[in-house]
Amino acid sequence: MEGRIAYANQAAEQFFQMSAPFLRRHALSDVVPFGSPLLALVAQVQAGGASVSEYDVDLGTPRNGQRPVDIQVTPLAEQSGQVLIMLQERSMAQKIDRQLTHRTAARSVMGMSAILAHEIKNPLSGIRGAAQLIEQNVAEDDRTLTQLICDETERIRKLVDRMEVFTDNRPVDRAPLNIHEVLGHVQKVASSGFAQNVRFAEDYDPSLPAVFGNRDQLVQVFLNLVKNAAESIGSTDGEIILSTAYRPGVRLSVMSSRNRVSLPLEVCVRDNGPGIPPDLKQHLFEPFVTSKSSGSGLGLALVAKIVGDHGGVIECDSDSKQTTFRVLLPMQSDIQDGVN
Repeated sequence: MEGRIAYANQAAEQFFQMSAPFLRRHALSDVVPFGSPLLALVAQVQAGGASVSEYDVDLGTPRNGQRPVDIQVTPLAEQSGQVLIMLQERSMAQKIDRQLTHRTAARSVMGMSAILAHEIKNPLSGIRGAAQLIEQNVAEDDRTLTQLICDETERIRKLVDRMEVFTDNRPVDRAPLNIHEVLGHVQKVASSGFAQNVRFAEDYDPSLPAVFGNRDQLVQVFLNLVKNAAESIGSTDGEIILSTAYRPGVRLSVMSSRNRVSLPLEVCVRDNGPGIPPDLKQHLFEPFVTSKSSGSGLGLALVAKIVGDHGGVIECDSDSKQTTFRVLLPMQSDIQDGVN
């Protein structure tokens, strides 16, 4: 029987609420609705022979209705015509989080930073000025206190300055870029400074198309990710791997459009550090979340905003042996198609 289900694991039984023997007696088209995107993906993989991943798909099942899932369909090389289907169910909150990570991170501080810039920076200037005037008329022993006031107001001012970046909604000036040149510059800067004791390795796809982006902003993105990786490694025998790849099967739905934009340009920053604490994994791109005693927690939130401004997404996979930050970006033609 064409499209017959040959195998179903326990997770598939729970998802479809059907036993494995029952599923094996039926075709895939019998357990998903007519016109299901899963059927189209399977047909695409069988015709093209290449794996396809699609995020945030509302997959209907006879017994459970619509359920948001991530789908990956991979051809089985040893068995012609057969494919392996992997479904990862996502809660609605997780669905929105994956799709809008960059917007969520930025939006959560935009209003706050606008208020802070206006309501705090002006009083800070007054406090600093008053402390400097007092310093001129106090004894030497008391100048430590006035200097403390000046230092702390300056620290707060710098924090507010960093937050003001989130209120900048101007269009990003973009042009076709060689992402490998960007990564080479990042590696050079890192190797001469904060990552002097870290080994770098490259795994580049030389045929990767040009990225449509802003060079300065993308340098900031990957410099921040490399800096985080270097700090995570610490004094251990560390290595950072920079990689690029072309993933034509990765697609994502976008706001204000029914189109699904392809994100085929993948750039990864991988380190062999101890990984990210489990309690931080779900909140990495939120502002003020950090495991560093001296960190402000705005670095990854800003990275997510910049990636979002470029029409892409950023993901993180981490365990006790390595951490990978994966940036997925659209091609120029896909950006144009997504806004038409």
